[in-house]
Amino acid sequence: MGTYFAYYLTGFIMIPVFIFASFCQLKVKRSFNRYSTVMNRRGMTGADAAYKLLQLNGINDVTIRKIGGTLTDYYDPRRKEICLSTDVYNSRSVAAIGVACHEAGHACQHAQGYAPLKIRNAVIPITRIGSSLGVPLALFGMILYSEPMIYAGIILYGAVALFQLITLPVEFNASKRALQTIESNAFLDGEEYVGAKKVLTSAALTYVAALASAIATLLRLFILTGRRNRDE
Repeated sequence: MGTYFAYYLTGFIMIPVFIFASFCQLKVKRSFNRYSTVMNRRGMTGADAAYKLLQLNGINDVTIRKIGGTLTDYYDPRRKEICLSTDVYNSRSVAAIGVACHEAGHACQHAQGYAPLKIRNAVIPITRIGSSLGVPLALFGMILYSEPMIYAGIILYGAVALFQLITLPVEFNASKRALQTIESNAFLDGEEYVGAKKVLTSAALTYVAALASAIATLLRLFILTGRRNRDE
């Protein structure tokens, strides 16, 4: 059985992961869309909420700018920028407040030297290499019967799984910081707060799905490596 064929044959491992990931994506979109129509009573925009959270944490060197797209929000630690999508930056919705404060939570992590964030940022370069070269390198190693290539590929892709694993506490902590600030400073109250929490909880599941996908891919490589060793 060819190596590439065997790799695709082991794709059955990815089926439950694909179903879970699809469910997570649907859930986060539904939650965001639902609470994007619920306006907060204080009339704060997403940009207002992010700025206020930064001020409460004594952070004055982070800029907030608007970008295009939907759910494209992120924090750039190199430029110290919170980038908020149009649906979040100008919106006064409950969803916008939750998402904006989550990204501001990352800025707080950066300012306070949050260890998991430092580790995640440190492995990003090798993660970029591993995501594009890890699997092909391991498969070519199996075809060429080159153990160094096989294990180099597995190690490279292992960095991707490590990145996804480290991402979980980073994302969960950013949401925790956001929700604590939202609640303690009355950005939102009652059902508004519940709505923001649902949006962030749904978003967190997508990172769990990404980790599951990386682990499943590693498992496929280990299965193929074991099969190759038995065939020798």
